[in-house]
Amino acid sequence: MPGEMPAENTPTGAHAASLDKGPAHRGAPQRLAQAALRDVPWEVGVAKPDPAIVVENVTRTFGGLTAVSVDRLEIQRGGITGLIGPNGAGKTTLFNLLTGFDQPNTGTWSFDGRPLGKLAPHQVARLGVVRTFQLTKALSRLTVLENMLLGAQGQRGESFLRALVPGTWRSQEKANTEKALELLRRFKLDAKKDEFAGTLSGGQRKLLEMARALMSDPQVVMLDEPMAGVNPALTQSLLGHVKDLREEGMTVIFVEHDMDVVRDISDWVVVMAAGRVIAEGPPESISQNQAVVDAYLGAHHDAPLTVEEEDQVLAEAERRIAHEEHGEVIDSDTTTRGEGR
Repeated sequence: MPGEMPAENTPTGAHAASLDKGPAHRGAPQRLAQAALRDVPWEVGVAKPDPAIVVENVTRTFGGLTAVSVDRLEIQRGGITGLIGPNGAGKTTLFNLLTGFDQPNTGTWSFDGRPLGKLAPHQVARLGVVRTFQLTKALSRLTVLENMLLGAQGQRGESFLRALVPGTWRSQEKANTEKALELLRRFKLDAKKDEFAGTLSGGQRKLLEMARALMSDPQVVMLDEPMAGVNPALTQSLLGHVKDLREEGMTVIFVEHDMDVVRDISDWVVVMAAGRVIAEGPPESISQNQAVVDAYLGAHHDAPLTVEEEDQVLAEAERRIAHEEHGEVIDSDTTTRGEGR
């Protein structure tokens, strides 16, 4: 695509061509999601054809620091939305707000039109919105299978009175165990089912957390840096599993720093900086957006120096080299001998 964004901020042929990739029996949900977003303008806060999650005027401050300030954000149903931005942009804080792990100062957000404000994390999960964490939350002293069973919803045996009558919950526990084993096979963790979760590698824990999230049959899966700390051998496996979530009709939102990963699996990308959403669009639009480039590299990262500025930089470098050769230490304002500091 050309170096400048199209005047109308709409996708062009490269994006349309991507709709035809993949075998006929796979990729259909991906094509549907991309097709739904095809004519959506590349604008912050733009309305989506079928939003699963809608965020309005959400702010979260910590003392004098504004961590999140999102005027409007809609997440398209059935697609993979990448949430990117420099460190400290507010991505994880936004995840915490949407899933009940934190509460905002102002604003509302909803899933399928149902407000999620004031709900506890387990209540949000019961509605169909689940998440994973950047630092995995596997219970290390439980086995892999026991960790999986914790993700099942509505277990009758959790009631004190019903627990005394095994006949009321044994069949459900058997079904949950079969489901957990099936998911472990899918994520290639079935050989580890009887091992303590604490013995798993970092990548295997990421797989376990994703598999456990699926025990609740979610509609929205939110992944906080699923590739962080994962060795290359497991990265492709994780990417495949994320794509499979979309193939099964789930809505996926994920935080990621690797732009190759973002371009590979995202249908839509949302960019945050300093707590705000500064850009939205398909993956190919993001690298063309000057606001995104400035957020990552600084607004003046490519500004040419004047002759006077170049001379000043060279003179300063020469001064520092000369002083270092004589054993002197340079601070921002004065030059003093190393022995005197």
